[in-house]
Amino acid sequence: MSELQPVSSAQNIDRKWWHRSTVYQIYPRSFADSNGDGIGDVPGIIERLDYLQTLGIDVIWLSPIFASPMDDNGYDISDYQDIAPEFGTLADFDRLLAEARKRGIGIMLDLVVNHTSDAHPWFVEARKSRDNPFHDFYVWRDPGSNGEPPNDLQSSFGGSAWEFDPHLGLYYLHIFSRRQPDLNWENPAVRAEIYKMMNWWLDRGIAGFRMDVIDLIGKQVDLGITSDGAHLHDYLQEMHRETFGAREVLTVGETWSVNPSSALLYSGRDRGELSMVFQFEHVTQRWDPVYGKWRSKPFDLPALKAVFSKWQHALADDGWNSLFWGNHDLPRALSRYGDEKGYPVQSAKTLATVLHLMKGTPYIYQGEEIGMTNVSFQSIDQYKDIETLNMYRLHQQAGLSPEDFIRGANENGRDNARTPMQWSADPYGGFTTGTPWIEANPNFASINAAAGLADQSSVFHHYRKLAALRKQHDVIVYGRFQLFLDQHPDVFVYTRTLGGQTLLVVASFSARPLSLELPDELATTGRSLIFNYEPVERVGSTLQLQPYESFAILRE
Repeated sequence: MSELQPVSSAQNIDRKWWHRSTVYQIYPRSFADSNGDGIGDVPGIIERLDYLQTLGIDVIWLSPIFASPMDDNGYDISDYQDIAPEFGTLADFDRLLAEARKRGIGIMLDLVVNHTSDAHPWFVEARKSRDNPFHDFYVWRDPGSNGEPPNDLQSSFGGSAWEFDPHLGLYYLHIFSRRQPDLNWENPAVRAEIYKMMNWWLDRGIAGFRMDVIDLIGKQVDLGITSDGAHLHDYLQEMHRETFGAREVLTVGETWSVNPSSALLYSGRDRGELSMVFQFEHVTQRWDPVYGKWRSKPFDLPALKAVFSKWQHALADDGWNSLFWGNHDLPRALSRYGDEKGYPVQSAKTLATVLHLMKGTPYIYQGEEIGMTNVSFQSIDQYKDIETLNMYRLHQQAGLSPEDFIRGANENGRDNARTPMQWSADPYGGFTTGTPWIEANPNFASINAAAGLADQSSVFHHYRKLAALRKQHDVIVYGRFQLFLDQHPDVFVYTRTLGGQTLLVVASFSARPLSLELPDELATTGRSLIFNYEPVERVGSTLQLQPYESFAILRE
């Protein structure tokens, strides 16, 4: 991780190395293909480490690279201690660790331990007989009186969460694909095997774990409880004791069910659980009550500000925020929150400024730093994602037209984040010399990393400056957050304060020029740290903003 020292100081703060870090998520299948088979791989990541070092990131979060049948693109693991052949070998991974370390970058692995693949040796053994030692590694139940599933729990990918095994005459639980059977965390032997595996990777030198759907491991299926079960935090505290607790690593939990109160259970400094969690309230607030993410609600800036402000205050003195717009499951930030047609560069920079200057650890999803956008697929046949394909079938049955579903998928489907990384104007964006596993976004000719690197005013260099500022200013890392003009429909204004320093952040989310009346207390003179039009050194009570203009002024 970076050895740069801050140029300002904060007193009496429980400092962690990851407070000052910027994390970059890589979806390996779509990042960089080194051998022309159309699938990204670990050697391809190694080839791009200099690019990531230039960006200024400190940690790479790798989506799963483990051995897998790829029913859910690697989130169905068949061997936790081997690498999928299409991604490379353990020797490749060790080389990635070493080369990243040379550049001050740590590697964080995606820990998928709510479930395995049905091809995992544990499950192969588990379904041989009810007496097999591995049978109780998974969640089994007897059929109902008429052979029906034991209850009405639903899979997140659609349909029943129960799959019948005719050999055993039992149903097994799968909260996701039927090829992703859920592990039985109530079994101490399961937990012991998982902890042994985690320590094996930690001993190898990784920087930590992102924990996939970790809020589900305490499920109580007979009560219909899938998230936040009674023993969830017991398991996480045990995991902490048995694995990473004595190590200086980053652990972040994916927790769709979390709220500000429960977040402190996961990440409070004295809880002995995780470094931080991902919460998704800013994501789900735009989902339709009936059709979910497949039909969006209009963008509501005051609602978005309210969510961010709530979380900033909830974790102000304990816990820690994860700051992100997108990931491998979410649409492209620029398409979702910005203006990709009218002001793509300005709005992409504004999104970056607003997010990275809040309190917490920022996460960049691959391609976000160059302004990649959603796709515009026209046919369901162009999609590869298992969730999208399953939901298409179910939503047809529910009455949503194919056209409406594809419109929703192009807005919110997971494949938006999975099109190949756009490295250059070469065919397929320079991702591969072969045929990519999923279609490339046609706009790679104009939106690509090579162009971003060459242009000092690009979105890429804006992200690079934000990562550098985080290493230089404690007010960005530890300053107290305060939102202003919370009901204004077009601007996001907040301050960060620490000691005698105040950072003022002003951002327009409008495609038209604005005249903005600021509270008198925000009128200030200071140093412009970052901007997307011209530097601003003084702010009075009346401010003229260009479309999607944003800036941050530091007053000392």
